[in-house]
Parts: sequence; structure tokens; C-alpha cells
Amino acid sequence: MTEQELGITKSKEHNTGEWYAELVQKAGLADYAPMGGFIVTRPRGYAIWERLQNNLDSWFKDTGVQNAYFPMFIPESYLEKEKDIVEGFDPEVAWVTHGGYDELEERLAVRPTSESIITPFMAQWVRSHRDLPLRLNQWCSVVRWEATETKPFFRTKEFLWQEGHTAHHDEDDAFDETMTRLEQYERLYEDVLAMPALTGRKPPHDKFPGAHTTTTVETLMPDGKSVQAATSHYLGTSFAEAYDVTYVDEDEEEQLAHTTSWGLSWRALGALFMTHSDDQGLVLPPTLAPTQVVVVPIWDEESKDEVLEYAADLAAELEETGVRVELDDRDNRNPGFKYNEHELEGVPLRIEIGSYEVEDEEATLIHRPDGEESTVDREGIGETVEEHLDTVYAKLYAEAEATLEGEIREAESREEILGTIGQHGGYVKCGWCGDEDCEGPIKDAIAAEIVMVPLDRDEEPIHDDCAICGEDAEETAYFAKTY
Repeated sequence: MTEQELGITKSKEHNTGEWYAELVQKAGLADYAPMGGFIVTRPRGYAIWERLQNNLDSWFKDTGVQNAYFPMFIPESYLEKEKDIVEGFDPEVAWVTHGGYDELEERLAVRPTSESIITPFMAQWVRSHRDLPLRLNQWCSVVRWEATETKPFFRTKEFLWQEGHTAHHDEDDAFDETMTRLEQYERLYEDVLAMPALTGRKPPHDKFPGAHTTTTVETLMPDGKSVQAATSHYLGTSFAEAYDVTYVDEDEEEQLAHTTSWGLSWRALGALFMTHSDDQGLVLPPTLAPTQVVVVPIWDEESKDEVLEYAADLAAELEETGVRVELDDRDNRNPGFKYNEHELEGVPLRIEIGSYEVEDEEATLIHRPDGEESTVDREGIGETVEEHLDTVYAKLYAEAEATLEGEIREAESREEILGTIGQHGGYVKCGWCGDEDCEGPIKDAIAAEIVMVPLDRDEEPIHDDCAICGEDAEETAYFAKTY
């Protein structure tokens, strides 16, 4: 890539869509596949996904979850056992009808989600109360064919995700599981992705098909749109009834299990990239960056050997302390090109080493998010770098938090909802009567919808009256445009 081709040419503020498409390709995250709606995830993009995955996977395992893997093809008869799933997913399903030249006796669905293939095996594996709780998770891809306006990581026909499926003795245990996963997702965004999040429930008309309760993590993008960042579902006994997930209790009585499912997709990566990145390129929190620190030696012929030796020693010391560090000692690129390249690729911290740093036994540190520069002592560089990486994370979180806090507004009428979202974007809170029909006028006018209601069903609504129809409000609704 030449220096002219290297940089981002679109504006995040003024042309967000084209800026994002350019960012994904030029930062080496993904390319577009030859089939519309699919992407090729490049090594840098996949490395970020792996780091996110490792954090979440370890938390799952710490709370009793075991990983498994189930076939990507689901017999049509399995889907039909739960009519709600068929009604909810039918437009999204890709079907396999032939194997080689032979027509299959039964169509196979490419999984849009896996309740209907996992739950039958849970039914086989659960016999006694001693087998509960059963907690399974799989990391896989799913296909949802209805996606039309696709955007890398945000919405593609095939996407990577994890899906957890559990069975429990009773409602209390299953609902605790649902909340545990919701809290882990919220923790992931706040402690790993440097993104503050809102948690709530989906309104009844937007629940996962067959679920009793769908809880959600919502994150706000810089353009004022909300992203459904993860969901955790309490499924009640509907799937247990459909697939005969029963157990014998302590009194030798047969009982229906209560089940949950929960998932997070690589949409989290899209939200991460869009939230923090800028017109210079990718911005990553140190928690997820494949390279946390790049050391760039700057030399002339007279100082070359000692600068390179000093920089190499410093990089080696950082590596020993566990920092993911790269030494960029290429002699066919000038320092300015290197700076731009590493900024484009989202390296959180750059260390510049020249003859002055060598002479004074120092290092110059530059933060990726804002270019803040400081000169520090060479001694104790490992601890100093860790402190600066923590500062970079704090900066990213603070900026995202300030954006979110300034983009939650209230409204008491349909006109206020439309005007506020139309002018500012973000979230608008209002009283809601609970009728899906009251979402229609907002969705039709400005493509905004109810993204969540409070987790606490007993929480008093923000206003006494529904902002749309004027009837008594049952709860608070959060309206927003969405990805």
C-alpha cells in the first residue's frame, strides 16, 4: 500500500457509512466476499475477535458452562416442533435440498440459531434433578438469509457468535442464569471494549420467538443509532414442552425443566470499531489490540546502531512483562509512514526512540486516541507502559460515556419523540401503554423503534401517560434508530 493509499479519505462525522466501509478494509479487518452479504475476516480482525472470545469464554467456564458443538444443519422436522421458531425465523432460513446430485428426503436448515438442534439432546442428557443445571455453549457461525442492507460485522448473512443453552430446575434458577449472562455481557462491554452500556428487556412484541423474557444490552453509536449488543433469554418451559426436557425430582415426580439461551455476535466488533475509531483509522482499547505497543526507532547513520540496540532492548523488556509489543525497525519506511500505518491499524501506544532518548535513558510515549505525548524514564518502563495503557483505556471509556450520557432524552408526546430523534438521534425515554400499535407511528415516520424497557417490571413509568396514545402508561420505553 502506498502512502497515498494508506489513509482514510472519508469523514466519520459527515459520511459515517462510507467512512466505516473504508476503515474496515484499510485497517485490515475484513474484505467483501464474492457473494453479496458475506465478508472475509482478515487476520487482524479475527485476532480481535479471538481476544474478545477468550475473555467471555473464561467467564462462562468460571460459572459452570461447558463448550460443545452441534451440527450446522437442522432437520426441518426439528424446527417444526416449535412453531414459534418457524414463524420467527422462516424468512431468515437458508435451506439445503440436495446432497451432490441427490435430492434429500428432508430439507435441512442452515442454523439461524440452535435451540431446535441442541434442546433435543439436552432432553436426552437430563434425566434426574442431579443432572441440573446443565449449561452448554457453542462458538459457531449462523446464517440469516433475510439480511439485505449489509454492513461488515454489524449485519451480514453469515456471522460468528456464541450461543449458550441451559436447563434448570425452576424459574428462579433459570432467571438467575439469564441475569448472570446479561451481567457478563455488560461487563465485557465496560471492562474489555471500553463502552458503557444500557441493560433492559425487549418489549413483548420484540422478544425472541418462544421466550418468556428477552433481556438486552444496548450500546449507542456516534451517529446516534443503537446497537443490540447482546441478548439473554429466559425461555420458560416452552422449549422443554416442545422437546420433552423433563427430569425426576427428589420426590420421584417428573417435572419440566426451565431453559435459557443467550448470545453475543461479532456485531460487538462493529460497535467497537465504530465507537472508538476516527478519521486517522482504527482505534482499539489495549485489552483487545493485537499489538498494544509499537516501538519506532528513529536514527541517522551516525546513531543507527545504538538507537536500534536501545529500542530492541526496550521492546524485549516489554515483551517479558507480558505486553504485546512490536519493534518496527524497517529501514525502507520513514518514521512518518510508520506513524500513520500504526495509527491506521489501531495500536494504542507508540514509543519513539531517537538519539536524545538513548542519551538521556528515556522513551517518548504517544497515545493513539489523542496524540498525547510524554517523555518517561527508561528505568521501570514495563510498569510505566502498563500505566499508560490503562490511561488509554480510561480515555476511550470516558469519551464513550460522555457521548451516551448526553444522548438520553425524555419526551411526553409523539411530536417530541419524532423531533428529538430526528434532530439529535440517541435514546428518547417516554411513557408507554404497552401496546405494539403505539410503536408504529414512530417506526413509520423515522424508522425508530422501542429498543428496550426497564429490567424491573415494577418500575414506575417515567411519565403517567403514553406519549403516543395518551392512555395510562405501563412502563418506560426507550426509542432509538438501530443498526
